[in-house]
Amino acid sequence: MTILYEDNHIIAVSKTCNEIVQGDKTGDEPLSEKVKAYIKAKYNKPGEVFLGVTHRLDRPTSGVVLFARTSKALTRLNAMFSSHEQIRKTYWAIVQNAPRESEGRLEHYLVRREALNKSFIAKSTDKDAKRAVLTYRTLAHSDRYTLLEINLETGRHHQIRCQLAAIGCPIKGDLKYGARRSNQDGGICLHARQIEFVHPVSHEHITITAPVPNAPLWYAFDVG
Repeated sequence: MTILYEDNHIIAVSKTCNEIVQGDKTGDEPLSEKVKAYIKAKYNKPGEVFLGVTHRLDRPTSGVVLFARTSKALTRLNAMFSSHEQIRKTYWAIVQNAPRESEGRLEHYLVRREALNKSFIAKSTDKDAKRAVLTYRTLAHSDRYTLLEINLETGRHHQIRCQLAAIGCPIKGDLKYGARRSNQDGGICLHARQIEFVHPVSHEHITITAPVPNAPLWYAFDVG
């Protein structure tokens, strides 16, 4: 486990594509429990360690995950994530096809099908349809793939995966949304690269960046 940032109120770690943020039906040890164990050992804390989950990443996605170490920080961070205005999350994605425009803004309406754990493009008038907006820009090309940088204006289920697939640019390894084949590590090439926010207690501006996965394809784009 790689610690990216740590103070008395928050801690950020780099998640791999095989980890889950919180416990689920698989029974696998979640990242939250690993972080608790780290805090308990480092600070020799007796009893139960407090750790609040402020947001989540899909299991096959890698990158920065932010946790709260105090209830005060958790309450304030939850409000910030809910507003989608006080926290800026930047993602990198390796996609199979280059988009027609090198940069742009995508707006769709999505419907989530929980039984399939998948989101679908819908009409604005469809039942349960939710507006989804993101912006993207092209960072680099390789012989077969394109590296995009994405910023979310809304936070919908599988939003990046679904919207990129909708314009013919499925994320490498994402079979659920149209990729040609899976990745050897079982993940997808979607990485939560950076998170920027005002510290919930100190009010300092914080920027936390997660290094890309240690895989040849990522380094083919000459990124770190």
